[in-house]
Amino acid sequence: MAPQLSTTFTGLRFENPFLLSSAPPTESESNIMRAFDAGWGGVVTKTIGLHPVVNVDGPKTKFLRSMPDSPQMSMRKRPGAVLHSSWNWELISDKPLDWWLPRIARIKQAHPNRILVASIMAGSGSDEELRHWQTLATACQDQGADALELNLSCPHMDRKDMGSNIGKDTELISVVTEVVKQVARIPVWTKLTPSTTDIVVEARGAFLGGADAIVSSNTFPSLPLIDPETLEFEMNVDGLVSSGGLGGPAILPLSLAKMAQLTQAFPDRSFSGIGGVAEFAHALNYFLLGCGTVQVCTAAMLDHAIGPNVIKNLIAGMTETMDKHGWKTLEDFRGLRRDRVVTHSKIRRPDAKSYHGGYDEAEGYASETTTTSER
Repeated sequence: MAPQLSTTFTGLRFENPFLLSSAPPTESESNIMRAFDAGWGGVVTKTIGLHPVVNVDGPKTKFLRSMPDSPQMSMRKRPGAVLHSSWNWELISDKPLDWWLPRIARIKQAHPNRILVASIMAGSGSDEELRHWQTLATACQDQGADALELNLSCPHMDRKDMGSNIGKDTELISVVTEVVKQVARIPVWTKLTPSTTDIVVEARGAFLGGADAIVSSNTFPSLPLIDPETLEFEMNVDGLVSSGGLGGPAILPLSLAKMAQLTQAFPDRSFSGIGGVAEFAHALNYFLLGCGTVQVCTAAMLDHAIGPNVIKNLIAGMTETMDKHGWKTLEDFRGLRRDRVVTHSKIRRPDAKSYHGGYDEAEGYASETTTTSER
């Protein structure tokens, strides 16, 4: 029997477990339609809000590249340069809710068998703001959205009661999630920020609020590099810059570390992994750690905006890998390597008797009796 790429995640059937994440590729109806035509199993809309949004003047996303034979990194396009990461300081959708609602309906009418997730964001500083979450949730689900993704992770919102500022507060995470669950008839996914002391604590708050799944990781807070020739930030407006989000290949190992913490702490819960995925070998890491779906952004942006070749290669890579290992469904290998991630003290040492945790004499540390001549 041929491998089965379809999977069920939070009660929803996906034709394949690959989604375009909430980002510039999903900011328009035409892009989302093209993404489904290309074969993506799901799409998460650009985050929809109720408050007015005005983005920075000039470019909102750029790509940092490195040279194979040089340590230099730059956003400048150079022959032979390879992608290191993406960097953006784009805010949520600047389109109002009324713009999005008929488009959600049309997209679902055109692609009833694909999963459309509405990403939403409001504040948390008042009862009115909490009601905004419910307004967004009910409006999107009434137009046919299959699930809701709560953006508690945007790393560059100035308001203290929005985005990752909520995602760092366990109580607010729980409150916002619960408020949405009160009106939701569809699954609710809570998207958390990786910029936190202990993401497991924040995830626990989301699950206490009723979250059906956790999404991790959003981009990491960062700054663009300074050009050594001009002494200006490579990404700036009038010479000024603010914190933005780092994504792409550079964050794959960082995001995997966050995901391992989450799936080990909550092995029976649902997780959607994001960060650095460009081919199936990357996605496989998330599946082996316990994720049920994987989301993609940077690689798709560089491939005709919505990644037609990326999704083709992901599907081909998954089919080939499953054939190779004799797996029939995603459940045959989901979480297969989750238990291999252990605390540092559980890693075997050459001689356990001589291991002192790095505090006493040990390999790599000079003895206090070592003489100057011996050094």
